[in-house]
This record gives sequence, C-alpha cells and structure tokens, in this order.
Amino acid sequence: MFAGGDKESACLMSRAFGEAFEALSQFRGVSIAAINGYAMGGGLEVALACDIRIAESHAVLALPEAKVGLLPCAGGTQNLTALVGEGWAKRIILCGEQVSAQQALQIKLVEEVVDKGQALGAASKLAKQVANQSPSSVAACKTLIQNNRGHFISHGLVKERELFIQLFDTEDQTEGVNAFLEKRPPQWKNR
Repeated sequence: MFAGGDKESACLMSRAFGEAFEALSQFRGVSIAAINGYAMGGGLEVALACDIRIAESHAVLALPEAKVGLLPCAGGTQNLTALVGEGWAKRIILCGEQVSAQQALQIKLVEEVVDKGQALGAASKLAKQVANQSPSSVAACKTLIQNNRGHFISHGLVKERELFIQLFDTEDQTEGVNAFLEKRPPQWKNR
C-alpha cells in the first residue's frame, strides 16, 4: 500500500487507524488485549490503545516502522512513551528493538505474562472482575486514570471530586453502597 508513496492514501489510512485506536482508548468500558504471538506495528498499537495488556510467554512486541521509512501513526509514539517512559520508547522505536514478553512485563509494557494459549482465558477472567464493578464507577475511574495523558495532576484532582459527586446521580451508587451494607452482591444497572 505504501510502496508507491501515495501521500493521499497514507493520509486517509493514518487518520482512519488513529481515529479507530483513539476510540478504543476512549471506550467507556475496559479493553483488555490478549497478545498471543507477534504484536508489531499496528498490532502493538491496538494493544497500546487497550487499558490492559496480557501477553503469552512467547509473544514478541515491536514498533518497526522506522525500518521501512515510516513511523507508528496510530498512537504508538504517544501511548508507548506513556507506558514505558521515554528511554524504552526510544529503544523500541528509534533502535528497532523487539521486546520479549518477559521484558515487556519488566518495562511495564504489559501487565501480565501467561503460558502459551492462556492469554484469552486470562483476559476473560480479568473482564469478569471488571464486570463485578459498577460500570459508572469504572468509566469515571478510567477517565481519571487517563487524565495525565493531557492534563496536570492538579486538573485530575479537581476532576476526581467532580466525578465522585456525579456518581451520586446514578442508581448504581445507591445500589453499590446498599449492597455492601446488606452484605449481598450488587445488581448493576449502568444508570
């Protein structure tokens, strides 16, 4: 697709992928990437847009675009740096390093490494844990956790109090507290 140097196609593709991965990142719920092999280029950018990444022990992760005269254009430079810091982002992107699953865990590129064939099951198990939480609370917490991507902590602290108060407009807040006091599982309504 890029061999001909068609700038218009590149513009359309980069915008489409960027918008798709940003939508995934901004998704109200929780997205969990189950990485079961090579996650390179766009594959890793999808995983970077997710909230949590689980890799199988044989997985290899990289952003090799600079090796072919390109760059990660769907959030890769920004999301990778936010997760692993500037030094590791430079090694992975500028030096073209491929990272093993174990190394990805050490540098905080993934949150968990599992045996081969176990990533989807581990992701599903984690998703069930998320499902036990109030959807309204999860969405608010996710917004606050991602605050540092574009704002200072002072903004996040103010926003934290605002979203806390807004939860009192939801049925889930009342249900969650009453379920706790009554020692029963909550029945979330996502309202």
